[in-house]
Amino acid sequence: METKSNAEVLSFDFLSKKSYSPPSWASHLKPIPSHVFSLGHLPTPIHKWNLPNLPPNTEVWLKRDDLSGMQLSGNKVRKLEFLMAEAVAEGADCIITIGGIQSNHCRATAVAAKYLNLDSYLILRTSKLLVDKDPGLVGNLLVERFVGANIHLISKEEYAKIGSVALTNVLKEQLLKEGRRPYVIPVGGSNSLGTWGYIEAIREIEQQLQIRSSGIKFDDIVVACGSGGTIAGLSLGSWLGALKAKVHAFSVCDDLDYFYNFVQGLIDGLQAGVNAQDIVSIINAKGQGYAINTSEELKFVKEIAAATGVVLDPVYSGKAAYGMMKDMEENPKKWERRKVLFIHTGGLLGLFDKVDQLAPLVGNWQHMDVHESIPRKDGTGKMS
Repeated sequence: METKSNAEVLSFDFLSKKSYSPPSWASHLKPIPSHVFSLGHLPTPIHKWNLPNLPPNTEVWLKRDDLSGMQLSGNKVRKLEFLMAEAVAEGADCIITIGGIQSNHCRATAVAAKYLNLDSYLILRTSKLLVDKDPGLVGNLLVERFVGANIHLISKEEYAKIGSVALTNVLKEQLLKEGRRPYVIPVGGSNSLGTWGYIEAIREIEQQLQIRSSGIKFDDIVVACGSGGTIAGLSLGSWLGALKAKVHAFSVCDDLDYFYNFVQGLIDGLQAGVNAQDIVSIINAKGQGYAINTSEELKFVKEIAAATGVVLDPVYSGKAAYGMMKDMEENPKKWERRKVLFIHTGGLLGLFDKVDQLAPLVGNWQHMDVHESIPRKDGTGKMS
């Protein structure tokens, strides 16, 4: 996957399957994927992010993986490019994956599967009070149900006792008995194969910096951490490649030891020979819990949108940016004169699940009062 010319970007290679060659600095990793599907609108842009109240001479830049395409699928696209290639190579006719009721990954998987003419089966975790009720059409659920995903609801309590691996295996066995050929993708698409998506993203960032004439160099990368695959790829790629930026991962669930161990497992699966604690700093940003927001966090997301035009999701990048800005306020010396690249991982549809909490924060509307002196005539304003 070399740098694409404008002609190649504008060609018909979208949704095509291509042979894969890793960056030279990652060629010692094993196993190397043989193929990749072109599912994303890549490269995603990088631009300066004019956040308020930064420490002196600190610059924050934004990598817009929220613009990766595939119905707002964000960071999930990069992992799915590799995972779906393996699914098709193995002759799968359907995809199974699992996540929360508003899982961005599950929605992205449903879309990717349908792009490639595969069925999708989604196991979604919800409240025990809602497990026997229609899940509705809010946010990610609308897209999933539009594209025909088969949705299986499980209570949070059952999920906690059984676990995601056993649950996907139960559904896999059911489908095999029905004569189907399922391919299972883990939570968040986070396994060693999916990790290649963000190893490849580091190569993309390197190429973007080479093209830019001003010679900017990033000192830090900041990103949300929800399942571990994105931070594993970014950290390993930055460590092995020319970027050498320090990766700060703000976790939105679980605990720090869990993520260090999980990331270690992913990079061990690639025979990288690297210690996870040497290549990434994981910071707790889950607040009150996964997908649960305080009014202060939501107010922050609203204020950043009003100040910069960038809309963050409340579950991942919103909490990561909130954590970053809080750390910058409390430890300004740590960030002074640093050039920071923040990875916006998407998740816009998650905001629709928070409208009741957001409503008090957005009151800027009014009835337009038009003076009676303004001429009026029926049919002047065409509405059809």
